[in-house]
Amino acid sequence: MAEYPPVGFHFSVTFEISPLPVDFRFQEVTGLDVEMELESVAEGGQNRFMWQLPKRTRYQDITLKRGMLSGSGIVTWCKNAFENFEFLPCNVIISLLNEEHVPVQAWQVVNAIPKKWTVSSFNAEENSVVIESFTLSYQFFNVISIG
Repeated sequence: MAEYPPVGFHFSVTFEISPLPVDFRFQEVTGLDVEMELESVAEGGQNRFMWQLPKRTRYQDITLKRGMLSGSGIVTWCKNAFENFEFLPCNVIISLLNEEHVPVQAWQVVNAIPKKWTVSSFNAEENSVVIESFTLSYQFFNVISIG
């Protein structure tokens, strides 16, 4: 049996907050991105180049999109942060699934907090679902290899 690359449309998102929200289905996850910051250092007597030395890693914000839900635990978590300024960091597990709904790769996003919450525009001339987007800031993520 040949191994094929995993598909990007079968995934799950789990928030590790209590009480556990049941609204973990999302249509899109973007921003699983890490980049190494480099520091340029000139070496004395060498004018041809500069050394590029690793400084620190920088993680981009993650954005989650889905159809709007009423009574959402994630929305309550965001509202509590934005309205009451009570930030409750939580871990988020993003899992890429195979055809049997078993994770083949996962990412543990550590200490995520809500940074932005957006609701799509309302337009009487379109037949579309209202989309809400959550932008999360976090410390780092761990890649979890499965199997």
